Amino acid sequence: MKTMTLAAVLLSSTAAVAQDKPKIGAAVYGLNAEFMQLWAAALEDHPAVKDGLVDVTIFDGRYDALVQQEQFETMITQGYDAIIFVPIDIEAGAEAVQLAHDAGIPVFGSNTRVNSDLLNAYVGSDDVQSGYMEAKYVLDQIGCTGNVVVIEGPIGQSAQIQRLEGNEKALAECPDVEVVEQQTANWSRAEAQTLMENWLTAHPGDIAGVIGQNDEMALGAIEAIKAAGLSVNDFAIAGIDGVTDALLAVKADEMASILQDGAAQAQGALDLAIKAVNPDYEPMSKIWEQYPDMPWNGGSDKEYNVPWTPVTLENVDALLEMRQ
Repeated sequence: MKTMTLAAVLLSSTAAVAQDKPKIGAAVYGLNAEFMQLWAAALEDHPAVKDGLVDVTIFDGRYDALVQQEQFETMITQGYDAIIFVPIDIEAGAEAVQLAHDAGIPVFGSNTRVNSDLLNAYVGSDDVQSGYMEAKYVLDQIGCTGNVVVIEGPIGQSAQIQRLEGNEKALAECPDVEVVEQQTANWSRAEAQTLMENWLTAHPGDIAGVIGQNDEMALGAIEAIKAAGLSVNDFAIAGIDGVTDALLAVKADEMASILQDGAAQAQGALDLAIKAVNPDYEPMSKIWEQYPDMPWNGGSDKEYNVPWTPVTLENVDALLEMRQ
């Protein structure tokens, strides 16, 4: 009888522990490209996840706002405690946030924005700033004169909207520069390569600069230039994210890139999500020490701005070492 009682107590205790472990979902817009793969890997590498203190499930939105909304509905039905949201569409994502809010589930934005005041908090980087920085690099390289092309992200995603705002701010400072082509390649290297191949044919010898709103698309442009038998050094090319191939391209002096710390965006959002479920929780990620200009502040801020890191010949080897 004593043995059975003890077993019952142990079972009850185990069930209580399992029930107390927060269940957090991460709805990301897509996992095809390296940047979001790095973001997802960092989420799974968070100390709280590795120590078994929280259960995290990552949902691949497959670059479709409707898929993301369906995934929110699944998380609501299954009783998730909190959601981290990386939306594909700044407007369409608002309905998903509303559904979670109505179900009493806190939602934390990360990396890309949604047009909703119902987010508990947002952890990301200033895309207007990076758009300005990359365009200014290209424009400085071509002496603020000549023709450029702009390769955009998915139309309607916050990164595309805000990076374009930054691009246009820099372009306004160079009235002698003409944008001869501007189109989305949906963050895709392959799509960007096709666009650039067509543009090189349409404007032979007339394109001086390439403003790619992410690294994958800038790399696609480089592949098109090489395939056309042209010299990459005759073009000024820039991208954003600091993916591995872009770091290698910077080292080869083929392009410029700005590192977006997706790991900090992911782990910061998870710290906030856990705090929302367990008010006594203290952040376990090292990012709060890494970025002293982004203080934790008890997890009470509505916005956490992760700084950009321009990739240079001086820091590229160290950044590549971190990918090993």
